[in-house]
Amino acid sequence: MARHLTERDIKILIDLIDTWSGKLTWESLCDKGGDLLGFRPTRQTLNSHTPIKSAFSDKKTQQKTGLASRKRPQSLAIAEQRIHKLEGENARLIAENERLIERFVRWQYNAQKRGISKAVLDESLPVIDRDSSERDR
Repeated sequence: MARHLTERDIKILIDLIDTWSGKLTWESLCDKGGDLLGFRPTRQTLNSHTPIKSAFSDKKTQQKTGLASRKRPQSLAIAEQRIHKLEGENARLIAENERLIERFVRWQYNAQKRGISKAVLDESLPVIDRDSSERDR
């Protein structure tokens, strides 16, 4: 049975995607991810996690429209790698933010359509008394 990915594993894989240079494929991601994680995840496992799937598709889109990196001296290469990683992360977060805004607008429309007021939507969550079930025993 395949090992499940933890939140840490997902973050490592997303960072790997953000810093990826060269052709990105699911198989190559599985291979390099296996080197970092200590086990080789399957394509289906990676594809089942929405953050990884989104980062992957955003990176593929970015690669289709992006520029190729140039050779630099070692000190500039480290800076370029960091900038490349941050730009990739920034592009991924912008795309994720756009998806969340679209979802919010859809929720806002559906709430208005059903007559739910802003006051009802802004109500605080109920307090959960987790100790009450312990006292009943």
